[in-house]
Amino acid sequence: MIRLLQIEFIKLWNNRASKFLIFAYFGLILCMALIAMIKIDRPPIVFNIADQGIFNFPYIWHMNTWIASWLKLFFAIVIVSMMANEYSNKTIKQNLIDGLSKKEFLMSKFLMVISFSILSTIFVFLVSLVLGLLYSDFTEIAIIFSDLEYFLGYFVKLLGFFTMCLFLGLLVKRSAFALGFLILWWGIFENLIVRISAWKLFGKEGSESVMRFMPLEAMSNLIVEPVTKFKAVQSLSTQLGTDLSRDYAVHWYDLLIVLGWTAIFIYLSYALLKKRDL
Repeated sequence: MIRLLQIEFIKLWNNRASKFLIFAYFGLILCMALIAMIKIDRPPIVFNIADQGIFNFPYIWHMNTWIASWLKLFFAIVIVSMMANEYSNKTIKQNLIDGLSKKEFLMSKFLMVISFSILSTIFVFLVSLVLGLLYSDFTEIAIIFSDLEYFLGYFVKLLGFFTMCLFLGLLVKRSAFALGFLILWWGIFENLIVRISAWKLFGKEGSESVMRFMPLEAMSNLIVEPVTKFKAVQSLSTQLGTDLSRDYAVHWYDLLIVLGWTAIFIYLSYALLKKRDL
């Protein structure tokens, strides 16, 4: 397994575009710290975003994993490009000639996906921990280490999404087409065809149940937006007489759905690779 990972890291290190995207991804996550510097001190308007509670434990776990999950497209580009380069540079054929089996080839890619997911999860945790220790109003150990299930949801979300990108990159062989297919799947297939069809057949509640099992929707359900938990938003909704509260928990069944799709994408990738004449 270590040998397979080494092969993939060497390929990435020799690819300038991939290195740029990876560093940009982690750099943007670090930029979350810049949010704390937003201050307005011009009476009568005095505003400091760090005083609004967004860095309070355990809210920061939810907020930062949700924000970071939007940046996963950077790694998605790296993954589909990695697969496209295997075909365009014919390294996949050379690896098989050198004795690497198709199963080992796919395993090396999946190990890289797992590595990306683990590294990103750890990095977001450390950045959030430092910001929380600096700006949170609550520093009790029990509060700090509560609601950590958002990181489990974040890890599984990345794992499922990157595995889907791996399959699309293998299926389409061109990074731009693979990303285009991903956008069409989300915008046209899931959110138009499936959602509208399910609405007509099963009604509102039934359509929500159907959508829960769609891959990208299932990944989205793992970490629900935390903005409506923001105390300023809650105060405004109370004044307007509206209820914006949602179910913010990371549910075990959503985790299982995404893990199920992860297994399906890995199986389809192996079946496709095994059948394809390289």
